[in-house]
Amino acid sequence: MSLPHRPGRTYTSRTFPVVPPIYQSTTFELDDAAYEDIQGTGGLHETWYSRFSNPTVQAAADTVAAHAGARHGMMTSSGMAAIATTLVTLLRGGDTLVASKQVYGDTNDLIERDLPRFGIEVIRIDAWDSEAWRDAIETHRPTVVYGETLSNPQLRLMDIPTVAEAAHAVGAKLVVDNTFATPFCTRPLSIGADVTIDSATKFLSGHSDVIAGVVCTDDTELLEEIQRRMITFGGSLDPHAGYLVWRGLQTFEVRLREACRTARGLAETLVDETGVLGVVYPGRDDHPDAASVAPRVMPEARGAMVTLVLDGGDERALEVIRNLRVATEATSLGGVETLASLPFNSSHFNMSSEERLAAGILPGMLRLSVGLEGEDRIREDVRQAMKAADGAG
Repeated sequence: MSLPHRPGRTYTSRTFPVVPPIYQSTTFELDDAAYEDIQGTGGLHETWYSRFSNPTVQAAADTVAAHAGARHGMMTSSGMAAIATTLVTLLRGGDTLVASKQVYGDTNDLIERDLPRFGIEVIRIDAWDSEAWRDAIETHRPTVVYGETLSNPQLRLMDIPTVAEAAHAVGAKLVVDNTFATPFCTRPLSIGADVTIDSATKFLSGHSDVIAGVVCTDDTELLEEIQRRMITFGGSLDPHAGYLVWRGLQTFEVRLREACRTARGLAETLVDETGVLGVVYPGRDDHPDAASVAPRVMPEARGAMVTLVLDGGDERALEVIRNLRVATEATSLGGVETLASLPFNSSHFNMSSEERLAAGILPGMLRLSVGLEGEDRIREDVRQAMKAADGAG
């Protein structure tokens, strides 16, 4: 029996598959259209080499873009690849970046450590201070404005429409990391952002089994410029990872609807528990952004992240988290399982207690990424963990 000369042609279904195939192929057969695209755009549009474009990866990108209400989506190898590639594309030496003080730790390293080495001036603003945003943008006239929809772990909201208006008035692009909020809760492009970025590792894929990022925009030329940098820097997503993102996205709205409902319920009931000093959740009436910003930025669902402030400070919070049985003490967020973490020894460990306090990170803060175990199970888990911690004390 002779082996097929061209397996890629031989082992192709005659009819179309329901699920996008995993095109785990580095290279694809060239034809005149591919050569024309390579010579015309540098190979951005045709499928010919998977670092440039891959059908499985594009299926995931298109699905994210549909959820985000965007014309274009582009997958990357991680959320940080999406952030770094976008900012390096938009900024040049001599430019100014106005960015939120409250950003993901590795994003902060990029902004504070790396971008200044390229001659980029960086101005930092509290995410929730709309007046400070306006003043800084008007004064410094940046090329790019950058922030996150929801800050971590304070869960404060960035007033995207206000910041977008100020940015566009000086010709700046607004880039928003929407990972915590997700397109289920808000679509930043529809309220003024020029580019949105998500760590698809989190809620978009939703199963804690893939690392990926995504960039969405309505600007075709801008997307192509970011894609060129992604190709050059090598931040392309592997096809199998692309498939995992696509698969997770098939249940995205169902998962988020349930997780957001559960988070709201936990936020309303856990605040009354003995040993809980407060609950931070954008859907609560006592949240500082609930009346002003939230209705315009997250009009309905308010997210699946809940931050508890426990009596007894970080020491008691550590005892509580170690006694959880349903939730898992782990970094990251957005999976079907509930994850719990403490800022003082994970996301903000490199800050002093005084610096954390100044940033609004109170002693005893415990962050929950709410999963799908059910409101009652998660609530009872937190209750038993607090009782066990108090007994251990």
